[in-house]
Amino acid sequence: MTTLGILGAGRVGTNLAHALAAAGHQVVLGRRRNGDETSRPPGGTTAIRYADHATTARTADVVINATPGGSTLERLTALRAELRGKILIDVSNATREAADGLPGELCYPGSSLAEQLQTALPDTHVVKTLNTMLFMVMTAPRMLATPPTAYLSGNSEQAKKTVTGLLGDLGWEPAWIEDLGDITTARATEAMILVVPHILRRNGFTSFAVSLAR
Repeated sequence: MTTLGILGAGRVGTNLAHALAAAGHQVVLGRRRNGDETSRPPGGTTAIRYADHATTARTADVVINATPGGSTLERLTALRAELRGKILIDVSNATREAADGLPGELCYPGSSLAEQLQTALPDTHVVKTLNTMLFMVMTAPRMLATPPTAYLSGNSEQAKKTVTGLLGDLGWEPAWIEDLGDITTARATEAMILVVPHILRRNGFTSFAVSLAR
């Protein structure tokens, strides 16, 4: 059992919290407002509790970033001390919002949010994954007719091994996990978000993943 901290209590973070708690992990769900420690956790499960972001990062063994990508770098840079020595799993995409509210242009063209985080947090092991699908697929990969792909990018092989184990807890088969290499490869998977708004405009909010077919 691992204590997992999730920064961001929206749809993505809450979905991950439920699934990881169900897999046997203790989960701290981090929200920005103070005083949330006494709030009732989602679903009433004792395996999930609320805390502020700093407490979440400090007390967890592994931290998942599920905050809005456009503001992630500023938020997490402020947690440098709390994240020191931790694995940080980044599942977000940093884009500017289009007129219809869907993802627009990349915030870091020619780079990636994951790379920016690794530079800002040199003592943290950043691993990028699960950012190429709608949030429902993250925790239920078998819901799709075609096996999806979870891409991994990160400089630490041990950190990626730990993340691979957590993906297995979420139902991901080893054959569905594609290790692309170091953190610079995250710019490729983050750029995949550019196809997402076009798919959503044509098909609505239907589950899908941008996957590798062999």
